[in-house]
Amino acid sequence: MAGMNDTPETMCEGKYLRLVRRGHWEYAERTNAGSAVIVIAVTPERKLLFVEQYRIPLGANTIEMPAGLVGDLDAQDTIEDAARRELLEETGWLASEVKVLMIGPTSSGLTSEQVAFARARGLTRVHAGGGDESEDIVVHEVPVDQAPRWLAAKMAEGYAMDPKLWAGLWLLDREPDGSPA
Repeated sequence: MAGMNDTPETMCEGKYLRLVRRGHWEYAERTNAGSAVIVIAVTPERKLLFVEQYRIPLGANTIEMPAGLVGDLDAQDTIEDAARRELLEETGWLASEVKVLMIGPTSSGLTSEQVAFARARGLTRVHAGGGDESEDIVVHEVPVDQAPRWLAAKMAEGYAMDPKLWAGLWLLDREPDGSPA
């Protein structure tokens, strides 16, 4: 393919991101982590966990599934470790089981970043959540059968909604091939 043999050239590098040119293509790379994880988590009462937070690049509040970077704090970090950590930090729920379902590009024309979907089960409430000292997260617990309608209502209210939310709904009770979880 054209450009595949071109040597990457760093155009600009910050603390967390690097802008790279390879042939005619420009894209972003993370300098502090190679991937991220989205956590699909349901409480024992069959409530799906969502987090709300303001995202500076969008200039808007978003509704997301709990998520975070893999390897940003520890080079030995695994997807499962990051999923457990982020779920607990953001929502206050601890998972006894985490299963990685799939991993793929977040936005293949913009970044080399990969994102994994992980399903968390065996949840136990440990604290109220809300994120770390740099975050201001609101936790939402929505009955599973009402989640699509709730998300659509939030979108109509003007929240920024990542289409990966609907992939998370699909993976809630299914494997990536569509078979029951």
